[in-house]
Amino acid sequence: MRELKYYVACTVDRFIAREDDSYDFFLMEGEQVAYLLETFPETIPAHFRDTLGISAENKCFDVVLMGRKTYEVGLKEGFTNPYPQMKQYLFSRTLKESPDKNVELVSTDAVALVKELKTQTGKDIWLCGGGDLATTLFSEIDEMILKVHPVLLGSGIPLFSGVVKQTELELTDSKIYNNGFMLLHYRVKH
Repeated sequence: MRELKYYVACTVDRFIAREDDSYDFFLMEGEQVAYLLETFPETIPAHFRDTLGISAENKCFDVVLMGRKTYEVGLKEGFTNPYPQMKQYLFSRTLKESPDKNVELVSTDAVALVKELKTQTGKDIWLCGGGDLATTLFSEIDEMILKVHPVLLGSGIPLFSGVVKQTELELTDSKIYNNGFMLLHYRVKH
């Protein structure tokens, strides 16, 4: 059965972006970059895949879930179809139609959709962000893969924007790089 994995970059104090949705404080170079590109090539948006010469097939995910604010980061730059290598779902209660025919708009019952996706055959499901959607889908998250950057932001958009119940996590894998970047894999024990 497929799993929902929240694969996301965050700061040490667990913010995924500034309050204005910017994220220019994340490390864009270092020894971790090659590993992430090799392990999760499908998570690189199409316009960067072309620039970086990435043509690898999907290794982990074939479905991506994005909240409206996460999707709009690329949309502001004119990118309406960020992950053509995957089935794309955009979750919004305010948009009336999807900006792109390749991106399916979902405005009701996100949990029911994820439960249905989990029963289908395929690779895992990537919860790309953001904090609102992660909170809504918390009961369905099977694993959190945190790309922890060595910076304190102090405030911003948190991993979860609402209250989630206290939940035990099991650290299943970790890599710590010389530049302070950490890649942490946690199983969620619901």
